[in-house]
Amino acid sequence: MTGGGSGMGAAAAIAAARSGWTVAVSGRREEKLAEVVATIEAVGGRAIALPLDVTDAVAVARAAEEVVERCGRLDGVVLAAGLNTPRRRWEDQDLGEVEAVLATNLGAVTSALHAALPHLRAAGAGIAVVISSYAGWSFQPGAGVAYSASKTALGSLVRTLNQQEARHGVRACHLCPGDVATDFLEQRPEIPGAAARAVMLTPEDVAAAVLHVLDAPAHVRVDELVISPVSQA
Repeated sequence: MTGGGSGMGAAAAIAAARSGWTVAVSGRREEKLAEVVATIEAVGGRAIALPLDVTDAVAVARAAEEVVERCGRLDGVVLAAGLNTPRRRWEDQDLGEVEAVLATNLGAVTSALHAALPHLRAAGAGIAVVISSYAGWSFQPGAGVAYSASKTALGSLVRTLNQQEARHGVRACHLCPGDVATDFLEQRPEIPGAAARAVMLTPEDVAAAVLHVLDAPAHVRVDELVISPVSQA
């Protein structure tokens, strides 16, 4: 579980653990990972923390091997780490920030899937949930140049994985949530207030969608799943 220390990643980790999955949560903030692990263990679940920077492909590959060493197998991955920047337009964007967004939202997902794939094949019914964005499903002008490009590319990444790896039983889902009330909103040029957040999706809403995909029978593949709040205000 990348991005497992907060927001949608943390909620998905907790939901998966409650459903019986042994969960490995990763992210840069060790204290946040420890909190998630403690929450899972408090309700009788099993979890481990693997602090790492998802843009470090070597660390990601090492983490995949550590999951197998400590848990015995790797049956599924949920990729929830993401990044955006307030400077989102061609007129004000910073190329360093653009590269960071692309590295986190696309490069890190690619390296994580690459590292996990041998183990997902070995599982016989391995599954990957790539948490993308509404902007990866439908063009959203306010999402930004780099963010829109990176999230749109995830759709193709999932499609190629499904087309090429179906013979090994591997399944992947491009999960595209609309506005979600998390700290990620603080990366917007104008940060939404309490009233706007109140009508958004919650991390638990997204976690329920993730769990629907994770717990689907082995013969079922959810290629793409889009969820959004009823209110678009």
